[in-house]
Amino acid sequence: MDFSLPPDDFLKAVQWNADGLVPAIAQDVLTGKVLMLAWMNAEALRLSIRERRGIYWSRSRQSLWRKGESSGHVQHLQGIYLDCDGDTVLLRVRQEGPACHTGAETCFFREAHEGHWQDCPAPVGSFLEELERIIQLRRQADPAQSYVAKLLQGGRDRVLKKVGEEATEFLLACKNPEPQPVLAEGADLLFHFLVALAERNLLLEQVLAELQRREGISGIAEKAARQLP
Repeated sequence: MDFSLPPDDFLKAVQWNADGLVPAIAQDVLTGKVLMLAWMNAEALRLSIRERRGIYWSRSRQSLWRKGESSGHVQHLQGIYLDCDGDTVLLRVRQEGPACHTGAETCFFREAHEGHWQDCPAPVGSFLEELERIIQLRRQADPAQSYVAKLLQGGRDRVLKKVGEEATEFLLACKNPEPQPVLAEGADLLFHFLVALAERNLLLEQVLAELQRREGISGIAEKAARQLP
C-alpha cells in the first residue's frame, strides 16, 4: 500500500458518523483472525497511514491512542480497506502480542451458546488453521480409528517418509497436462506438511511469519544468509 499522507479526497470517501468517527476492524494479516473493533477519526486514519501502525480514537478519553503504546502490543499496518458503503474501515495488521486488553489473542472470545455468552477459544481465521486444530486434537486418538494419530504415533521418520512420498507425487502430477491431479496431490502434500509441523510442535502461523520476515529481501540474498560458513 501507499503510505504517503492521504489527500482530502481520500478522507472524503469515508462516511464519517455524526461524531466524525468511523468503525475500524483490525484483522491479523497472517491468520485472518478478526482481532478487535475500535473507532477512528480523520486524524487517526492519517496518522495510521503515516506511522504505519494502528492508531485509533478513544471515545471514553476523547483522545487519540496508539495501539501498544503502553503494552508494547503494537499493530504494524499492512493495508487499509474501505467497505462498499464507505462506513467501515478494515486494517490488516501484524499484531505483536495479544490484541485484547484482557490478554486474549482477540477481543472476540465470547460465543453465543444456548442463550448466553461463554468464553471460548479464539475463532479460527482460515480453513488451514481449523485443519491444524483438528490435527492437534487427533494426535492422541486411537491409531486404529485415526489416520493422523497413526502417523504421529508412528514417530518422526514415519511422518517424514510420508511427506517425501507426497512431495514426489506432487512433482509427478505437475508434469500432467490436466490441473486436477496437481490440485489433488497439492492438497495431500499440504495436509502432510501440517502433520509434520504438528509432530515438531510448530504452527503454520510461525511459517507464515517467517515468510513475512523475508518480504522485500532478495531470494538470492536470503539464501546466501543461510549458508553455513
